[in-house]
Amino acid sequence: MRALLATLAASIMLLVAVSQPVWAHPPDPTQGGAGGRIIRVTTLDKDGPGSLAEALAAPGPRIVVFEVGGAIDLERSTLSITQPYVTIAGQTAPSPGITILRGGIDVKTHDVKMQHMRIITGADGQPKRSGWEADAFSTASASNVVIENNTFMWAIDENMSASGPRFTGDTVEEWRAGTSHNIVFRLNLAAEGLADSSHPKGEHSKGSLIHDNATGIVFDRNIWAHNVERSPLVKGGAQVLMVNNLIYNPQHRAVHYNLMDLEWAGHEPVTGEITAVGNVMRGGNDTDAGLPFLMLGGVGDLAYYGDDNRAVDLHGNALPMFGTYGQTGAELIEAEAPLASLNGYDVLPSGSVETTLLATAGTRPWDRGSEEIRVLFFIAEGRGDIIDDESEVGGYPDIPSSAAPFIEADWDLATMTPRSGVYPGQKPGAQEHLSPRDREMRRGGQ
Repeated sequence: MRALLATLAASIMLLVAVSQPVWAHPPDPTQGGAGGRIIRVTTLDKDGPGSLAEALAAPGPRIVVFEVGGAIDLERSTLSITQPYVTIAGQTAPSPGITILRGGIDVKTHDVKMQHMRIITGADGQPKRSGWEADAFSTASASNVVIENNTFMWAIDENMSASGPRFTGDTVEEWRAGTSHNIVFRLNLAAEGLADSSHPKGEHSKGSLIHDNATGIVFDRNIWAHNVERSPLVKGGAQVLMVNNLIYNPQHRAVHYNLMDLEWAGHEPVTGEITAVGNVMRGGNDTDAGLPFLMLGGVGDLAYYGDDNRAVDLHGNALPMFGTYGQTGAELIEAEAPLASLNGYDVLPSGSVETTLLATAGTRPWDRGSEEIRVLFFIAEGRGDIIDDESEVGGYPDIPSSAAPFIEADWDLATMTPRSGVYPGQKPGAQEHLSPRDREMRRGGQ
């Protein structure tokens, strides 16, 4: 009965349009382009005058706002951000917000903040193992990045990752300086990475990859759903903090650490670090029986601190916290105190994580898209599956276009929140994706 009530509460929370809640967290590593010039996106074209691509390529501190809403079709390409000091404010777009289709975004610079963007990659009809292998989102040797309230779906590689070279220089300090560091992922939804699709390696339904020696990586209140593994995968020597995340329906692995000798040949292993507090893993239709919350592979040791994490199968039965997928000398070193600072965080008890995140994670919680609603409702209802192709869940959504001026005086440019407290497209009441018959039945006795 308690589990049923929790599920019903989660469903009810999904129906309520809410203003963006504010939780305490330590100062972010960047404010992006705060204080810079305003650049308005005025077209949904993939490039050219007034496009998002043009705004991202502009030099200097800048805040990118949107006077259009709808879909930007990248036609199987990736936007690369190479100019620093930028804030991408998807919350400024008129309803239905901004959705990037058939592509992804790579950050290859520093001081970037991205909010309320929806990226739906997909195979786009490409044959299996044919070579189309885009991430929905990734950093590459980037630093000081905040990725907040975004939705990443149907990636061919990872849904949201922090990557870069493994070894740059001769020392551990140089390795860490040369790859991604100080990256915050907060309140994102990373769902339905495509499994047996166009990736040249074959099966590749992956949530998040934190590459070797990446440090200062924070996952704060994110949802991973329906990914075969990597929720996240932390590679050799990396340092990760996980606070109040929800992992739903992982298949073969949820959280895992792996320093591979095949990749580190000639380099002395470096102990990785994971601090995990108040996280939840819920098994689903595809989850292996007995799947642990955290698994250790490879040859490198992992220092680990955990507190108030829970792992259950699809029926609510407890699952183990630890396991291995290699027979090597790697050891799990349990720490008595957090390895990363928790100062400044409002840490929820794990029993409150699911209900809270279903109502607040992902793009524009006040103005949900049909794919987000489907995934979030399925999590609440214990449904949904890992998929090989977007066609299994209806294919790319039809997204209407819209236009409205961005009025600076209506916004607090320091926080990129509306002074009225009402966001563009904010809807009252239930946010459900109803079939025609459902819509008719909800009208009652008319």
